[in-house]
Amino acid sequence: MNDRQIIRPEEVLAEYYPPLTDHEAAVEANRCLYCYDAPCTHACPTHIDIPKFIKKIATENVVGSARTILEANLMGATCARVCPVQELCEGACVLNAEEKPIMIGRLQRYATDYVYSRGIDVFKPGPPTGKKVAVVGAGPAGLTCAGELAKLGHSVTVFERRELPGGLSTYGIIALREPVEVALAEVEMVKRLGVEVKTGMELGANLSFEQIRREYDAVFLGVGLGAVPALGIPGEEHIVDGLSYIEASKMNPQGLEVGRNVAVIGAGNTAIDCATVAKRLGAERVTMVYRRTDAEMTAYPHEYEFAKKEGIEFRFLTQPVRVIVEGGKVAGLECVRMELGAPDASGRPAPRPVPGSEFVLPADQVVKAIGQEKPALAQALGLQTEKGYIKVNDDLETSLPGVYAGGDCVRAKGSASTVMAVEDGKLAAFAIHRKLVPLRAAADD
Repeated sequence: MNDRQIIRPEEVLAEYYPPLTDHEAAVEANRCLYCYDAPCTHACPTHIDIPKFIKKIATENVVGSARTILEANLMGATCARVCPVQELCEGACVLNAEEKPIMIGRLQRYATDYVYSRGIDVFKPGPPTGKKVAVVGAGPAGLTCAGELAKLGHSVTVFERRELPGGLSTYGIIALREPVEVALAEVEMVKRLGVEVKTGMELGANLSFEQIRREYDAVFLGVGLGAVPALGIPGEEHIVDGLSYIEASKMNPQGLEVGRNVAVIGAGNTAIDCATVAKRLGAERVTMVYRRTDAEMTAYPHEYEFAKKEGIEFRFLTQPVRVIVEGGKVAGLECVRMELGAPDASGRPAPRPVPGSEFVLPADQVVKAIGQEKPALAQALGLQTEKGYIKVNDDLETSLPGVYAGGDCVRAKGSASTVMAVEDGKLAAFAIHRKLVPLRAAADD
């Protein structure tokens, strides 16, 4: 039996950071300076009152701490794990100047896990308004919108095309960062607010857009993005889709085929997740291939450092041009070296091939994680788009009255993230509420 056969996915892909003990949480909470006009709160896209929730942990009011978090961010358990806190709240912590910042993300996880593990609901449905809202997509944006609307008393039905709700939190974030159970616990919390979640329902297939517009007073679209785009190179049919790779690592890790010599095309956070999965599930060598340099890669700096510590190798200024296949199996990845020229439309230096620099990178498995296609659904539904994304106004209302949208389907690459999807869902819910019951909304304000 070799090392690859005795790998236990539940161990190597277990959540990276262990939960804080009660003592650890108390000690960490008491390090906080509880700043007035705290920079950490300003750095949080959902504006959680961070000093307030930490102070409540310090005073042993953990339920109150969770309520403070969830009032601002209904997906607080997910965001505690997947937010780039190094770039946001923790990056803004004033203690960075003299010592390490407060572990805001882990304290947030401590508080939210506390209420979920004990079955404590911190919110109740609001008084019924008699209004019905349809939410399409059960990812962070859709679930947040649905939950906030239910708290305001609206009847909400969420339609999700996948078997399980939760969107990328369930399927697309490696278990090392967020286990499936965390995403599904948030779904159950939203359902306990009275939200009905219907899975296996897809717009244009068994769900009619025209019908839900007729039957509901408002519609929110949180449909995310499309598939990983094609590279357009010979042998591409032998390349594994990165999101499918991550999904398999969460849903059926024992059945995931992992090569010994894996090449991952791309240099974003998803590409690093794919490389991490391959490395931890037994690949002897994992190489990330990117056509620009580390200065242009879209992965967060801390993710890049994490990957290097995992033993993942990087080939920068390298462009795949062909998958070499022998006997129906991948035998290598032919690449060409690149050099950087003038900036392109993205504002980054445009890579161009160096003539005669072709070489073969050894590989028996190739995974691509080069982003996702823009939402094709927009045109099918007759929605106006902007640079390929669904166009919305300041209230997140689309070109169709009463139809709102948020999350990745409205956000250009670089501004899309789980926490921004949550903020979109929250703002759209409040805008829908103002539209449906203006008098009550004014009273709430």
